[in-house]
Amino acid sequence: MSLLRTQLDALIAQTDLEVSSHQREQLVGYVEMLNKWNKAYNLTSVRDPQEMLVKHIMDSIIVSTHLQGGRFIDVGTGPGLPGIPLSIMNPDKTFVLLDSLGKRIRFIKQVLHELKIANVTPIQSRVEEYQPEDKFDAVLSRAFASMTDMVEWCHHLPKSGSGRFFALKGQLPQDEIEQLPEWCSVTDIKALNVPQLEGERHLVILSRKE
Repeated sequence: MSLLRTQLDALIAQTDLEVSSHQREQLVGYVEMLNKWNKAYNLTSVRDPQEMLVKHIMDSIIVSTHLQGGRFIDVGTGPGLPGIPLSIMNPDKTFVLLDSLGKRIRFIKQVLHELKIANVTPIQSRVEEYQPEDKFDAVLSRAFASMTDMVEWCHHLPKSGSGRFFALKGQLPQDEIEQLPEWCSVTDIKALNVPQLEGERHLVILSRKE
């Protein structure tokens, strides 16, 4: 068993997450590919694969138990975060991974091919130009500048009525919450406990006011 796999097992053991052996292999495979491609394509500022396990894998999959619905979009996914780890954790759900940079989408396509992930559709587009026929149960974002930008640029993506926005944040951004547009409100805030990650993590769930 690889060192990365041993470390991932130790991290998962500190959570309540249920992760099969196959899923663990896929998560480690993703880190190995990210590390390899990062040298040429500069996909993430995190250079150390062990750090990627904490900052990218655990930080993404910890949200898995909060996903309600079957169809999700990860906007500004970068190299596939949190979309790829969440798609591995939820093979029964479908994910669209959206990014405007071609090199990131090419990397994601290679990941899907090599790791045999079948529930992800990568799309190269700016979020405001992406007009899907089918709307989403939730819009996921990990790297957006602010929640105000997120809901205003992505307002056309969630299903009307039931659709949600999931913002993965560090410290609770009280100032961002106060700046949200009138039509949007915070429905839930979950404090996330990510093993070995310094600093706070929060999941802020937003919805459209009816």
